[in-house]
Amino acid sequence: MKRREPLGLDLTPIIDVVFILLLFFIVSSVFKKDELALILDLPNSNAKELKVDEEQVFIELSSNKLAIKGIEVSFQSLEDNLKAIENKQKAVLVRIDKKVEYQRVVKVLDLLQKHDLTNLALVTSQEEKKD
Repeated sequence: MKRREPLGLDLTPIIDVVFILLLFFIVSSVFKKDELALILDLPNSNAKELKVDEEQVFIELSSNKLAIKGIEVSFQSLEDNLKAIENKQKAVLVRIDKKVEYQRVVKVLDLLQKHDLTNLALVTSQEEKKD
């Protein structure tokens, strides 16, 4: 009489399913870029590109909205967030739509100055070179 070997589980279909799920989640995930909350039309500039750091604070300003670190806020909430920043040398990147009223820009700059955040950079879009 022949002796039978115990049957083992075939792992090939399980591995296939795991790889298909992994590919699905990689392809369907959204990669967040720079914690941006508002869609802005930035002015053009020839300035060199600044490297973005995790420690920097992003402020976005449109004609009717305001956001800090990718979250829409009011001016009062913006002031509370700026007050909470302990490192006053931390870089503050301000993205301003080119159609924003000048008074709104001054209001944001006043809040930054009030809380001694003077390491400021205004973000623009890269100007296209015409030959």
